[in-house]
Amino acid sequence: MALIGRFNSLQVIKHTDFGLYLDGGAGEEILLPKRYIPKNEPSEIDDWLNVFVYLDSDDRPIATTLTPKAQVGGFASLKVVEINRVGLFLDWGLPKDLLLPHSEEKRPLQVGDYVVVHVYLDRRTRRITATARLDRYLDNTPARYTPGQQVDLLIVEPTDLGFKAIIDGQHWGLIHKNEVFKFLRPGMRETGYIKEVREDGKISLSLQPPVEQLVDSLPEQILAQLRDNDGMLPLSDKSAPEVIAQRFGVSKGNFKKAIGGLYKQGLIRIEADRIELV
Repeated sequence: MALIGRFNSLQVIKHTDFGLYLDGGAGEEILLPKRYIPKNEPSEIDDWLNVFVYLDSDDRPIATTLTPKAQVGGFASLKVVEINRVGLFLDWGLPKDLLLPHSEEKRPLQVGDYVVVHVYLDRRTRRITATARLDRYLDNTPARYTPGQQVDLLIVEPTDLGFKAIIDGQHWGLIHKNEVFKFLRPGMRETGYIKEVREDGKISLSLQPPVEQLVDSLPEQILAQLRDNDGMLPLSDKSAPEVIAQRFGVSKGNFKKAIGGLYKQGLIRIEADRIELV
């Protein structure tokens, strides 16, 4: 059976004037409307197509080659485009908006707001649904991370301690304030690093690799960029932290240590507004 709310590889079984019918399994035929038939892939009888399956306005399975912003089981930051008595409707990149029922709101929202949600399949209605109540979908498996491990982060919300983030779609983590050296907002996706997995299971995060990794890689990155930019970069130890973070993805403190080391080796000059190769 085709999985609702996910990408499926389905076989073409019928051509019509308005699209293709695909084999959804157990005798079910799923329509791929004509406007979504790929132009650069074979789509004759018995060919296989990779399609996303969801429910149309009549709750019938339908296929598309569009890519939604989240699949069932995933997390995403989505924009509220409509609110009515049924719930909130979110833009997730498909013609039919995604429902966030009022009962699944965590805080009051207005049209135009963004909200981080989990996408799930309602067992009773088979409808793809969103929830802003994320806790029940996270920390359900042991956290088997190691310090320094690179992970994917989805920033969820600021707290008094820093920013809460979802790690690899599985666990909660926290970026403490002293680790935030660049602009962050809910919905941003960032590369992060495990700083510590505490005995109580809580996970501390960093936005930059461990110092021992930076010591080896950052000076080489700086030298490579200098060579690629005619021996000059418009950065120095007086540059704004945000500018340094945008260029190298590290804190100002680590950048200063790296260029200080290069200066002591006689490889660069440090000016008020730039660094240069010697």
